[in-house]
Amino acid sequence: MAGNKSYTIVEYFGGDEGYRCGYCKNEKGNFSHGMWSHTMTVQDYQDLIDRGWRRSGKYVYKPIMNKTCCPQYTIRCHALKFQPSRSHKKILKKMSKFIAQGELPKGQDGEPMDAACEEAGSRQPSEVCHSEVKYTAITGIQKEVAECPAITEVKKEVVDAAPTGSETSTKDPAFVPVKRTTAPATKQGMGADPSRPPCRKAKDLRKERRLQKEQMRQHTDGISSIVSPTPPTPTHSNQPKALEEFINELMPDTSTHCLEFRRFLCDSPLEAEYSPDGPEVGYGSFHQQYWLDGRIVAVGVIDILPNCVSSVYLYYHPDFASLSLGSYSALREIAFTRQLQKESAKLCYYYLGFYIHSCPKMRYKGQYQPSDLLCPETYVWVPIERCIPQLENSRYARLNQDLDAGDAQLLKDVGRALVLYRRAVMPFAVYSRKRKSSSDETEVQQYASLVGQDCAERILLYRA
Repeated sequence: MAGNKSYTIVEYFGGDEGYRCGYCKNEKGNFSHGMWSHTMTVQDYQDLIDRGWRRSGKYVYKPIMNKTCCPQYTIRCHALKFQPSRSHKKILKKMSKFIAQGELPKGQDGEPMDAACEEAGSRQPSEVCHSEVKYTAITGIQKEVAECPAITEVKKEVVDAAPTGSETSTKDPAFVPVKRTTAPATKQGMGADPSRPPCRKAKDLRKERRLQKEQMRQHTDGISSIVSPTPPTPTHSNQPKALEEFINELMPDTSTHCLEFRRFLCDSPLEAEYSPDGPEVGYGSFHQQYWLDGRIVAVGVIDILPNCVSSVYLYYHPDFASLSLGSYSALREIAFTRQLQKESAKLCYYYLGFYIHSCPKMRYKGQYQPSDLLCPETYVWVPIERCIPQLENSRYARLNQDLDAGDAQLLKDVGRALVLYRRAVMPFAVYSRKRKSSSDETEVQQYASLVGQDCAERILLYRA
């Protein structure tokens, strides 16, 4: 955002090997490019998802559309023009009836679920110390790169509201309007004494107190939805089990599951950012908590970006599966997007993740109308009703029917792509001169073409 002096730092992993598909179960049919994001600005992530990328924790991936077994098209809904369908109204009525009468519907609705991204390969990200990264002006060698500010410490929205283990139900969307608080996280292992509470801004403390008062005022006879970076108060032994307790009972007694849960649902590379013309809550990653009678029944993970609310995941207590919480939370999130648009005019879209036409169970996202699919070749948005006929004939299709159209961000000069080498920021052309024996130009060329020229000139590609 304006005035922000942060960089995005990524490591590119390529995408030559196939791995298991979570949709058709093909063991080696899923192909995607991937990169690990150590830190990322919300604008860079907005631009990346508008080129077909998507994050799973800190891992950011882009399906190889003309090669993967189940092509995944980025889908967005026009939140301001959205009209609930007959099935959506049925879900809302079912929830209202449950709140009024307290009886769960008989039977369970088997809602379709998104497959969690399986990171290709077993490559591990490198250790990058952000605070020591600096921009080094290389005089006499290059002129095209303007002076860049020093990389600032990452301030991330704390998304630790989730429990440390999970029986997850996947979906891509999730939320509704409500007050919440954001608390910058102190950087682990750096700064003040870690055993002491982190310093908090007075503004954040006031917001937190307002949120606490608001929660105290809420009645316990209905479901409320809040966004909060702080974990809920543990339930007493004489109260019904909370979602966290139920999850912990189901999870094996190993730290591996807790680690994977945190990495997938809690970790995020996005920095918390604020802008005068942005929403009051700011931008970044958030957890939306759904409460019923003092117990948490569902948690949605969302990203608030400059142009959209992007749904990441939803998990909920299995006792409430018959309430169609996946679809219900998506409707709430669309309403939340409308509220944010009143504070930030360009924030008017709701991204549901990927639409997979070749998998019939995953076509439900097309029911949130009006919506668009992203053309995998020109990266322009095409109304979904124009895309369906093409996808009926072929799993992969160039959705933009203008044959003369091309990629507006087509890579023109890989030499201008920024790299991070030995804690110094420099264009790839300079890096190549410094590393005369460097043989990674093909990899950098591929990376830069996938993120586009503008992103390549802003994002720092880590080189060991």
